[in-house]
Amino acid sequence: MSLGYWETLVSSAVDGPTLTAGTRASCIDASAKYTLAPNRLKVGDILRIRAFGRISTAVTTPGNSSWDLSAGALGNKIFDTLPLLGNIVVQTTVPWWLEAEGIVRTVGAAGTVFWGGLVSSTAFLNVAAVGTGPYAGVVPVPFNTAPVVGTGWNMTVANVLDFNFTQTTATSSLICHNYTLSLMSSSGF
Repeated sequence: MSLGYWETLVSSAVDGPTLTAGTRASCIDASAKYTLAPNRLKVGDILRIRAFGRISTAVTTPGNSSWDLSAGALGNKIFDTLPLLGNIVVQTTVPWWLEAEGIVRTVGAAGTVFWGGLVSSTAFLNVAAVGTGPYAGVVPVPFNTAPVVGTGWNMTVANVLDFNFTQTTATSSLICHNYTLSLMSSSGF
């Protein structure tokens, strides 16, 4: 039996907030947060995140950047890129692109998803600045660690799914221009 089709659960029609605080915060507009119904996911379902925008980093001390998808009122991370080191050459409103896919491994009160993906930008360490090339700024995520099954979260209750960005320095900024969260059902329907 074949898998189903990609269903776009939510997409962002407006830019997210400009984040400059040096802390973790939602990087999407409130209208792009998605409430996942209780028991909606089944083993084998596939979740997909696609997002892009622009990022600026400070010279010499750019800090780290990370993105995550969270579930529930406590904002538990169910996908996390882990911190990516910034480029020590100043980056001003350069593009970033993130794509991640996760397959539901278990469901229930401690359901899990196994995630992997890529994030790309010249804003990361050891990537040539714009205009000098070559551009090798594609980083597999989770960064700098072996992939593992994500943290368990309660799939038996409604969960608000939110896409977040964390930076460790308040001299950087990020805007998420486009974001989609999609689901492919393992049952085909």
